[in-house]
Amino acid sequence: MRPKLVLYVENDNAMKEVKAYAAHSEKEDLKPFTLERREVLPDDVELEITYCGVCHSDIHTVHNDWGGTKYPVVPGHEIVGRVTKVGENVQNFKEGDLVGVGCMVDSCQTCSACKEDLEQYCENGAVMTYNGEDKHLGGHTYGGYTEHIVVDKNFVLSVPDTLDEKSVAPLLCAGITTWSPLRHWNVKKGDKVGVIGLGGLGHMGVKFAHAIGAETVMITTSPSKKEDAKHLGADSVLISKDEKEMEKHAGTFDFLLNTIPVGHDLNPYINLLKRDATMVLVGAIEPLDPMHGGGLILGRKRVAGSVIGGIKETQEMLDFCGEHGITCDVEMISMQEINDAYKRVQDGDVKYRFVIDMKSLKES
Repeated sequence: MRPKLVLYVENDNAMKEVKAYAAHSEKEDLKPFTLERREVLPDDVELEITYCGVCHSDIHTVHNDWGGTKYPVVPGHEIVGRVTKVGENVQNFKEGDLVGVGCMVDSCQTCSACKEDLEQYCENGAVMTYNGEDKHLGGHTYGGYTEHIVVDKNFVLSVPDTLDEKSVAPLLCAGITTWSPLRHWNVKKGDKVGVIGLGGLGHMGVKFAHAIGAETVMITTSPSKKEDAKHLGADSVLISKDEKEMEKHAGTFDFLLNTIPVGHDLNPYINLLKRDATMVLVGAIEPLDPMHGGGLILGRKRVAGSVIGGIKETQEMLDFCGEHGITCDVEMISMQEINDAYKRVQDGDVKYRFVIDMKSLKES
């Protein structure tokens, strides 16, 4: 077990200042900020951040929608960059490597979850990339809306050089959030898979299900999304407001990936499942409408939930993306456009993920 609290910050040389963007309260926009990063320790990797994705979780945290936000908050957990320095114990990474950092930067490494490569469910609490407990410097962690980050080697991911790095960034959250349930519930070639909701998560779910070889059905309330869904790899599109079409598909799905980000009625979707099939929620971290137990009981069906994956599984996902040429559909922005981007995400006005070109931060 490696030590969890390193008491080494004894002089000004132990830290360095870097540019960032931060929010100082739930009612304020993000603005330029300077933070301190630790110098590289023996087990650390330092990277210069080239691109950082904008996740809806960033917005929820900045606005304190879930409570407990620690200000100033520097969001960003979809991080891609180049290694600039490694500690003496680091063997798997070297200067210049293309790497990623996702939603976690540490965990206890000793509990049953961590031993099973499920650090996201660490029983002692995984350290989130931002707004987590900084076990080195004290205070809380700062995320990827910044020039550099220093991360324990066990939480750094190798990014295939064959992929467009700016479009890789959202894979570190949106990608693994949809990949993990597909793998855990053993979705395979020939299965009929429904992806509910076409947004940042849903568009990745469609891409992954299609690449696995499943019969992929995009389930949406919006007929206008049919063309996009098929372009992303959907074999067909089911409009959930069309009761006749929903009834035709009743009892036919092996798996449903539900990416709707707000509370909603699950009952129509439960009706789509085969006996013994599962619907997994990855989007709605809030109360849901009442669910009728009969829909589950009469078909031995399941409704489950899933969050991101562990480091091993995330690396597996990135390698799969490298083999199949899968990245996210992104719209590039500068750091100075972040507050407008937040408003557009809340309005659903992005296809399908914003990514910040971090070179723009140097202009702040």
